[in-house]
Amino acid sequence: MSPLAIFGGTFDPVHLGHLSVAWEASELLDAEVRLLPASVPPHRAAPIASAEQRVAILSAALQGQSRLTLDTRELQRGGPSYTIDTLAELRREQGERPLVLLLGADAFAGLPSWHRWRELFDVAHIGVLRRPGMEAKLPDELQHMIADRRVDDAAALRQTSAGKLIELAVTPLEISATRIRELLAAGRDPRYLLPGGLFEDPRLLAPYRR
Repeated sequence: MSPLAIFGGTFDPVHLGHLSVAWEASELLDAEVRLLPASVPPHRAAPIASAEQRVAILSAALQGQSRLTLDTRELQRGGPSYTIDTLAELRREQGERPLVLLLGADAFAGLPSWHRWRELFDVAHIGVLRRPGMEAKLPDELQHMIADRRVDDAAALRQTSAGKLIELAVTPLEISATRIRELLAAGRDPRYLLPGGLFEDPRLLAPYRR
């Protein structure tokens, strides 16, 4: 069964760096990737754009392809966006379909600070998006947790619904949403940092302009 991969974030706004690594992960896993904008991220400040505005931006950015899709369940649920709650809900919906939580290497290294983090492996595999040649130092409790979970072949994720860890070498684009917001606030045009479709409707990026 083809895996379903989950890629979360505030997407405030979504940019080419987000879309590039999500697309590569989809190809490497031969999986559908759903982008899940967070409602209230527990580990960072609230987004500048509203939920409705971020959905409009993501919808425009994802037009013209079918590999990456949008899932708004965390926005509809409201409250803190705990990943374990989202994955548990998806598990109930998807049955035994393999689920893969996609995380950047830095986010993965901080996994022990997440709400009920050990339970994540009960409901999903984890795919760590890693730039070639870079290694993040992992805390001991996380090292212990993943010691016998690593797989090298994406096909192995199809043999079970959850519980494995795979590293995915992707091509990182050094693009910062913070920098994009600064450019937009200064009246500048970050045209080649964002999907081209976002410039067709001036209302999409209006939340970030002063």
